Amino acid sequence: MNFEIVFESERILFVRLSEKLINDYLNMVNDKEIRKLISHDIRTYTFLDESEWVKSKINEKANVFSMIEKETNDFIGNIEIMNIKDNIGELGISITSKKQGNHYGQEAIKKMIDYSFNELKLDGLDLYVFDFNERAINCYQKVGFKKVGIGRTEDEIYMVLKNEKN
Repeated sequence: MNFEIVFESERILFVRLSEKLINDYLNMVNDKEIRKLISHDIRTYTFLDESEWVKSKINEKANVFSMIEKETNDFIGNIEIMNIKDNIGELGISITSKKQGNHYGQEAIKKMIDYSFNELKLDGLDLYVFDFNERAINCYQKVGFKKVGIGRTEDEIYMVLKNEKN
């Protein structure tokens, strides 16, 4: 498939959201194991739901990218900088069950940090992670995020990364 590549890392192409990938997005967000790691929402998404989400993100020119494995052209997941307020962006990432355990998360987050600080000129990033998601917490800490408190709900941890260049 042809994608609009925005940037890349060693093993990952970061491409614009694409309607060509809606079935991949749908499989990921409807995977029960993935959903419990990223959301309190337990509903099953439809093709129409996902199509509308993609169109809205494209229309708002959101900083959300699909990750494609260079070696195989397989869909890895999505990564996004959202809710930018006071020059701090919120990081969100989701990786398919099939591609977890390959250190794509750490590679992708490092690249998004670079993009956020050097291209978007953000002062920092923050994120919310479920307290039971040890793998993600460890990954975030390895790339520099610090735990600073409870998130939006009791079962979330709020983490922050400051741009040391600013």
